[in-house]
Amino acid sequence: MLPAIDLHTHSDRSDGTESPAQVMAAARAAGLDVVALTDHDTWDGWPEAAAAVERTGVALVRGAEISTSAGGISVHLLSYLHDPDARGLGAAVRRVRESRLGRARRMVDRIALDFDLTWEEVEARLEPGGTVGRPHIADALVARGYVTDRSTAFAEILSSRSPYYVPYDAPDVVEAVELVRRAGGVPVMAHPRAASRGRVVEDAVIEELAAAGLVGLEVDHRDHDEGARAQLRDLARSLGLFVTGSSDYHGAGKPNRLGEHLTDPAVLEQIESEGYLPVVRP
Repeated sequence: MLPAIDLHTHSDRSDGTESPAQVMAAARAAGLDVVALTDHDTWDGWPEAAAAVERTGVALVRGAEISTSAGGISVHLLSYLHDPDARGLGAAVRRVRESRLGRARRMVDRIALDFDLTWEEVEARLEPGGTVGRPHIADALVARGYVTDRSTAFAEILSSRSPYYVPYDAPDVVEAVELVRRAGGVPVMAHPRAASRGRVVEDAVIEELAAAGLVGLEVDHRDHDEGARAQLRDLARSLGLFVTGSSDYHGAGKPNRLGEHLTDPAVLEQIESEGYLPVVRP
């Protein structure tokens, strides 16, 4: 039987609801053999997750989901097995986190004009060293009873079309791919056709990224219908990119379930062969 590999999960170091150790335990309970921890714009959760490998028997791929932009369109870039001390990538991620923080505070200021909400309520939901985002604001709104869950908060109050929305600065995606490669990382574009989240990039952008060093596309994802998956597989084949499948797990923060989409073991072998870091195995 092939090992079960899920290459996209989040802990409470960004917008998941479980600690890194709890994510590892949940991966074991879900029957996974390998899981990647890919928090937004941080790798603060790596040590805790790595410490849980022996206890859970689940191998860990250390990664991150980096916020980038292509012509004003948000693009999420998964980076696997990069050097956490690489200065260029580290500086870029710190800038994103600082911009996310300022953006979150401005959004709360706008929301507070119409709803009884304070920044302190949002900040209390952020783990030390974690990356703040709209999900933390959503959870504060849920706690206040203004919405029933995160999905409703995003569809209404926190939507990019909402008057409360504030954008944040993110590096150009081509620059980010190059930074990941220089850091010894393996860059994969996350959910490239997740149109329900907003605008998505054209194929020409993905072709440019492939030329810059992108090595894979996350194809099997719940935000892609069968047509999108077929189109992405064709595109990946034409560009010489591998494809991955994953859950994009956020604990109780989203309905996504661990292991609902998986990655071929041969792809993981390629990722590890190109990465600066090894996979942490039991």
